[in-house]
Amino acid sequence: MALLRATRYVASLPQVDIGWLLSEGVELVLLDRDNTCVPRDARTAPAAVAAWLDAARAAGLELCLVSNNFHTSQVSRSARELGVDFVDHAMKPLPLALRRAMRLHGATAEKTVMIGDQVFTDVAAGNLAGVRTVLVRPQSRSDLWYTHVFRVFERLALAGVTFDGE
Repeated sequence: MALLRATRYVASLPQVDIGWLLSEGVELVLLDRDNTCVPRDARTAPAAVAAWLDAARAAGLELCLVSNNFHTSQVSRSARELGVDFVDHAMKPLPLALRRAMRLHGATAEKTVMIGDQVFTDVAAGNLAGVRTVLVRPQSRSDLWYTHVFRVFERLALAGVTFDGE
């Protein structure tokens, strides 16, 4: 089941320790959009997320949204507002979009981390791409209908897991 295990579990993106990322040699942070950076029931990221991204950039980290969202206009708007690159139509858990983002940034898997809110997409894709993974709690209970189904199985996969910051 290593495919479904994250490297770290953290309550929310703003609680991910940038110092830890740097100490691990991370240069590129791949970020899921929906319910990781932007709540599914909102159009913009919360101020705490924007502040975290600013701090990560100031620390020298490169940032890129990697989203399964098929609405390019939504993903590109968020990327523009947050000042990050993006790859949409990612088809996670396939690792292809993560590898594409790494190529765009000239990063290796060893220097990359994927942060997202879903075990079966974000964590699995990161593990298949050979990058470290951080699972965060979703920002909103609002989700696509099929994501609600996956969340049932996700709770089983997360039995006994403790999230930092909770």
